[in-house]
Amino acid sequence: MPSMARAAFSIADWLRSRFELEHGIRSMEGLRGFAVALVFLVHYVSLAGTTAPVAGALHTIGNSGVDLFFVLSGYLIYGSLMRRPQRFGSFMARRVERIYPAFLAVFAVYLALSLAMPAHSKIPDEGAATYLLANLLLLPGIFPIEPMITVAWSLSYEMFFYLLAPLAVAGARLRERSRPTRVLLLSLLGAAYAGYCLWAGGHPRLLMFVAGMLLHEAIDARRAAPGVGITLAVLALSLGNLLIPSSPALHVLGMMAGFGLLCWSCFQGGPLAAAFSVTPLRWLGNMSYSYYLLHGMALHAAFVLIGPIDGLRFWLALPIVFAWTVLPCAVLYLLIERRFSLAPHVSPSASAVRDAA
Repeated sequence: MPSMARAAFSIADWLRSRFELEHGIRSMEGLRGFAVALVFLVHYVSLAGTTAPVAGALHTIGNSGVDLFFVLSGYLIYGSLMRRPQRFGSFMARRVERIYPAFLAVFAVYLALSLAMPAHSKIPDEGAATYLLANLLLLPGIFPIEPMITVAWSLSYEMFFYLLAPLAVAGARLRERSRPTRVLLLSLLGAAYAGYCLWAGGHPRLLMFVAGMLLHEAIDARRAAPGVGITLAVLALSLGNLLIPSSPALHVLGMMAGFGLLCWSCFQGGPLAAAFSVTPLRWLGNMSYSYYLLHGMALHAAFVLIGPIDGLRFWLALPIVFAWTVLPCAVLYLLIERRFSLAPHVSPSASAVRDAA
């Protein structure tokens, strides 16, 4: 028995040394884990082929996982830019270091599978080189290009924000302005872009980055946070908005308010922060980028084996399939992401602004 206990402690220590990160907000790590679990639900329901109404609701709610990532990314990146002036080239080099190692590893796997199974390949017969270059430059998403890695469309949004945020902070001289002025300018920016989306289309989900920027201003002001009950009420209203037909504008505003207040409450401490700081959820959050990139492939492999599922089998298989997807994603995290994007040589300030892609 003592030997079994020592083995268990050794395994726990090994996991802790790999999945704990030195910098960051513990509840934010859990929020990332929650966000990527929502994304998993979307693809699990889609591949399961079930028509159950509850499963459809899970699919709809799961779509909000990417929105939460964008809010957290807006909070982190804007906060980093506001803390100190940064050269644009150095800032973008850190972003490339954060995004590309794991992305290139998964891209290589998708490319190899596309060549091995051309019938299932997304690479067009004509213009293959242009298509691959567009994917390598993370253009699908902002531009109407089908991504080879299905979830990579959101990286296009992230990269667009990375390019725009430092220019906006420097161009509007936000570091030199008072907080009320900054909040006013950010709110006007959000309102103007929302109007543009309603008038001419566009990408409304980019507003989630603005929500994250406003969240940073609210947290930095050190004002009393709203009560947990109010936060959960607004979040419930936002999620309820997803379950009924509504306008895109109401949907975006609901998600901005709901996730903004959820993050606000978590970052202030208290019961909600403790709930999102549990170790398994935080570890999932710390490897969330690797999980986000690779879980779709693992899910496809699982459903090739089990086929479409419905009814009770849908619910029984859910935790098993989720555990299956964690394994290859953890390998990607340990071999690539942690080694090349979160290595010890990365400065604390750079580590503190890990994006949520």
